[in-house]
Amino acid sequence: MPHQTASRDGRDDPTVWDVIVVGAGPGGTTAAALLAGQGFRTLVLEKEQFPREKIGESLLPALMGVLDRLGIEPNDETYVYKRGALFVSESSNRQQAFEFAQALPGCASHAWHVDRARFDTQLRDRARELGADIRHGETVVDAGADENQAWVETRTDRFIGRYLIDASGLSRLLARRKDAVVPYTQFGHCAVFTHFENARTELMAPEFDIRIMLQPEGWGWIIPLPGKRLSVGIVAQRKIDREFLDTTLLAGPTCQELTEGATRLATQVTGNYSYHNTAPSGTRYATTGDAACFIDPVFSSGVTLALRGAADLVDLLMPALRENREAQAGLLADYHVSMNRAYGTFAGLVERFYNTNFAESYFLGTDLGDDLRRGVMSVLAGDVWRHDNTFQDMLLRSRRRRSTKPSSTT
Repeated sequence: MPHQTASRDGRDDPTVWDVIVVGAGPGGTTAAALLAGQGFRTLVLEKEQFPREKIGESLLPALMGVLDRLGIEPNDETYVYKRGALFVSESSNRQQAFEFAQALPGCASHAWHVDRARFDTQLRDRARELGADIRHGETVVDAGADENQAWVETRTDRFIGRYLIDASGLSRLLARRKDAVVPYTQFGHCAVFTHFENARTELMAPEFDIRIMLQPEGWGWIIPLPGKRLSVGIVAQRKIDREFLDTTLLAGPTCQELTEGATRLATQVTGNYSYHNTAPSGTRYATTGDAACFIDPVFSSGVTLALRGAADLVDLLMPALRENREAQAGLLADYHVSMNRAYGTFAGLVERFYNTNFAESYFLGTDLGDDLRRGVMSVLAGDVWRHDNTFQDMLLRSRRRRSTKPSSTT
């Protein structure tokens, strides 16, 4: 296939896309929708067919503004109202709720649980409505970018663009190609999860908080979904299997009550997913969502970081494309400072959650005080781009101190 080179203004060449996006998950379709909505020729290549099942079903208030910007309308078939989070320790018979409305001002007061198959399809369809060309069944085998162009090769074709966005999720297309995958060894290493149909989700009403179940070897989740479905899973720092889920979380009184008479669907296992990408962007390319970093599912940060990150990325990219400076060095410097603050906050929270008595003290304790509780709630809401949260600053300072210790002391 002949090698093509992007012109100085690729918009004049119908064979050159303004932006090629790899992956039609939430981050990829958010970027595509916002770009296409402003007139940029945008191509999205996705290997899977939709609808598809995914976990990551609990959203955070910090992405509500992005959904509004995209023009996404919630519906009963896809969305369940989410007031906050309920932390539960069945071993000590203690629990405590955190409401998003209690957070520091400036963030939405609620979020949603979603059927991911329907949610991802809705985002995909909205991107198409705004003009993005989204193609399924396209397996990307290689991709890259240089001073002159970005390019993507599938099993059957080659595409040229002015810019490349890797939103390939945990496939980590460019991170693997550039040998830039660095695992987070201190977070969860394995998750086992399943769904139940005809569950007793009405017992979780009217708040429909996510249940975060504190376990001796990790943590579990219980998420109510539309149509009386229930998502249940457990994460541990070692390899686990279906039997582990069955004998721990599912054997507890909370799950027993909620799943009585329900139909259990397939059980899935996934592992070795927490990592960061040491080359998240470069000349004519950027990564977003899980392709840039995935920390741990415990605080439901993945989809929120993907949507907010994609929106912030294209806000810097669009004027650069208009002015033909998309290859400019340092184009995304401010973006990375912002995203690193968000990633660092959640990483600090997860480190404490796994490695200290933090969960018992902060999530089940009763003496936080109003100011600290509001700060905790803001982080749980995903409002991690602000600079006036003393709890968030504490997490970041603590993480920086640990990262500068000599290896012999860690």
